[in-house]
Amino acid sequence: MATEKQKAAAKRNIKKAQAAWSGMSSRQRALAQPGGRDRAKPGSTGEGDFYHVEVRPKGEFQTFRTQDVGDEGGIERVAGQRTSGSWDTQKWLISKKMAHVEDGRLVADHKDAKGVLDDLGSPAEHISADRFKAKPRPNVPESEKPTEAQKEARQRNIKKAQAARH
Repeated sequence: MATEKQKAAAKRNIKKAQAAWSGMSSRQRALAQPGGRDRAKPGSTGEGDFYHVEVRPKGEFQTFRTQDVGDEGGIERVAGQRTSGSWDTQKWLISKKMAHVEDGRLVADHKDAKGVLDDLGSPAEHISADRFKAKPRPNVPESEKPTEAQKEARQRNIKKAQAARH
């Protein structure tokens, strides 16, 4: 049977633990457990099928959606929705069959992967395992629009529409 002194000490210890836990985030609580965090972050082990190229921090978004781009299973775009409701690319997933790592940089082996890596605002730099970081593509000011590419695309679309009518 526990003594009064032991009961009082146990109560104090419980109060201390509750105070410490209430000040922690769910991630901190998970890490404080004896088993630690069971699930590894995607791309952190190096065992997956994709290279992860982060373009914007995950914290800028509240929900995510993955879109398959080009050939199935080759390149995927992870789009994030901001609190304002707007969507933007958070990261690109590039299949390991379409690219390889060379001197800490991601190098494309396929035309689709080359297109994605060329559109980035900087070369994809290695962080750890399968994770890379790059800047988003440069923002073109409204005063410089329409760009040459936009003008050419518009002309192609007009010609397509005219051909479809005849």
